[in-house]
Amino acid sequence: MTDAPLSSPWLVSTGWLADTLGAPDLVVVDASWHLPTAGRDAKAEYRAGHIPGAVFFDIDAIADTASGLPHMLPDPASFAAAVGALGIGDGARIVVYDSVGLFSAPRVWWTFQTFGAREVFILDGGLPKWQAEGRPVEAGEATPAPALFTPRFDASRVASIDEVAGLLATGTAQVADARSGERFRGEAPEPRAGLRAGHMPGARNLPFGAVVRDGRLADPAAIRAAVAAAGLDPERPIVTSCGSGVTASVIWLALDAIGATPKALYDGSWSEWGGSDQPVATGPAD
Repeated sequence: MTDAPLSSPWLVSTGWLADTLGAPDLVVVDASWHLPTAGRDAKAEYRAGHIPGAVFFDIDAIADTASGLPHMLPDPASFAAAVGALGIGDGARIVVYDSVGLFSAPRVWWTFQTFGAREVFILDGGLPKWQAEGRPVEAGEATPAPALFTPRFDASRVASIDEVAGLLATGTAQVADARSGERFRGEAPEPRAGLRAGHMPGARNLPFGAVVRDGRLADPAAIRAAVAAAGLDPERPIVTSCGSGVTASVIWLALDAIGATPKALYDGSWSEWGGSDQPVATGPAD
């Protein structure tokens, strides 16, 4: 399902998708989401124009809304009901994209995999590349027939705050923080109110932008260089983190592309840690 130049086996090209649109087992998913400070409405943008037939996956709605944290994973039954209502069932080939290029789509890709989907891929370059090539979009909302999705939740892919604290304390795994260097060092405010600035003591900073080039996943050599510059050892276990579990999935995709698939993703990320009584460091990684 991939073209040779693509950086990851989980990417599909715009050309492939254009040729495959309309296949009965294909579901295209608009996974667009934006930071609270971006001033953008992903659902409104979806209604204004999306890849033909695409359904909208709202990560703030298909979530554990009782947790008090942004877009935490829902329980398996809730996830299955929500995606079944989107027409995504067992045996579907799922292609996820976002309106930035490579930003929130990996979070939904990772979520589907965590709930047991295997044929789930990310559109290389996302909606910007699709539109730049003059490919069609449609307005409104898709109305798919309901489907049955059987969840097979893999809890090992999800780290809790206590697990992350323990891993850092014992040094048994590395934590890769995908936030910007300014946020990691505590030099810039967090986009969510009430959070302390800085990072987990012992974490390493791998900004997601270091593994993205013009809205596309960087090539493996560039990813390896970024990983090395962050002080991460790809031969040792890595847990990915960020502000709220979204761009942690971007660096999950990147690490997977160089054969360093992460041990887990810290779902609460800085939204949880920065609002807890866990220790916080500022400045460069220690």
